Amino acid sequence: MLPTTFGVVALTFLLFHVVGGSPAEVVLGKNATAEALAAFDARYGYDRPLLAGRWSAVRALGETPAARLEEGGAPGLRRVPLAYALPPGVYRVNAGLAVAVLRAVADGAEREVRAEGRAPVSVEVPEGWRAARLEVGGALPDVLRLGRRNAGLWDTQFFHYCRALACGDLGVSSELHQPVARVLAEGVGPSLALTVPILLGGTLVGVMLGLVCAAWRGCVADRLILAGSTVLMSVNYVIWVLAGQYLLAFRLRLFPIWGFESAAFLTLPVLIGIVSGLGRDVRFYRAAILDEIYRPYVRTARAKGLSGARVMVRHVLRNSLIQVVTYVSLSVPFLFTGSLMLESFFGIPGLGSVSLNAVHSSDMAVVRAVVVLGALLYQSVNLLTDLCYAWLDPRVRLG
Repeated sequence: MLPTTFGVVALTFLLFHVVGGSPAEVVLGKNATAEALAAFDARYGYDRPLLAGRWSAVRALGETPAARLEEGGAPGLRRVPLAYALPPGVYRVNAGLAVAVLRAVADGAEREVRAEGRAPVSVEVPEGWRAARLEVGGALPDVLRLGRRNAGLWDTQFFHYCRALACGDLGVSSELHQPVARVLAEGVGPSLALTVPILLGGTLVGVMLGLVCAAWRGCVADRLILAGSTVLMSVNYVIWVLAGQYLLAFRLRLFPIWGFESAAFLTLPVLIGIVSGLGRDVRFYRAAILDEIYRPYVRTARAKGLSGARVMVRHVLRNSLIQVVTYVSLSVPFLFTGSLMLESFFGIPGLGSVSLNAVHSSDMAVVRAVVVLGALLYQSVNLLTDLCYAWLDPRVRLG
């Protein structure tokens, strides 16, 4: 579980950076100034290297062709166009054998910091100062690059992200300017209020109908339930939502159609959630129970004179629980990540709505936290399911 979880966290982290692009440009827009983009990166830690490295690129310069350097600096030097004044730190410029001059201004005073040596030249902006100008000379490369030194080799985005996750810190929402943990906590309650009744109700009804089908297999009841299950599986999920809202909420006025103010607002989405998945559940539970009916222990129990109902509940159902638990465990992460469709159509402020709003506003911290939590929950549920196997069936041993 531990290496798999680490792999999921690392893969999710990399995918969000490869696919999502620059979070600063996504949130602030392409017309934002370089200084605003740099301030955003510094605030949320995006100015560090992704995985490892001692130096990180600086937006004030980017990659500038040497031909764009301006005259007018000190004798023998050329001025580098900076998009904004550099904050305190140690900077490196690949200017060959050169002299780098940083004129920093603070409290109305001006000071020059000179650095001479072989490439790359490193210069330091003291604390409390900002570098207003950068001048280089000597042998210049085709493309001039400026980097800022980090605190260490592992002063990277991934290292800080893993350390924050280990401490329970999911980051800060760039859209709401709140801790991501608080944003998710506000959506957990509505999501659980919706998904827990759907899971419990769907499981109970599905197991009961599966027992009926298995007990009277081949009879009219079995055929009718199977036909109904096929119809339920054939209808698209969106059709159930729209039909329920129009017929039961709008036309008949039996349920509220929008909002989350009381339990009455959850009745219709819970019914739709149960009905939409009932066909699939019944067919699975029926097949799982039929696998046990033809086992020798069932014939032995009937030969001892036990009633059919007792055999089905005490023996067949009990030995079918491993498949039932496996099937139900796949839906447990859904409890916390929420039902996006139902929450969107019925105005329930759960994790599904939080995720959708985060995607629309490009709030990568929230989206990434939802994905990582879903993966961690899936791993945890798999572990608990394996432990439940040994509890349900004494023949199972944990190696």
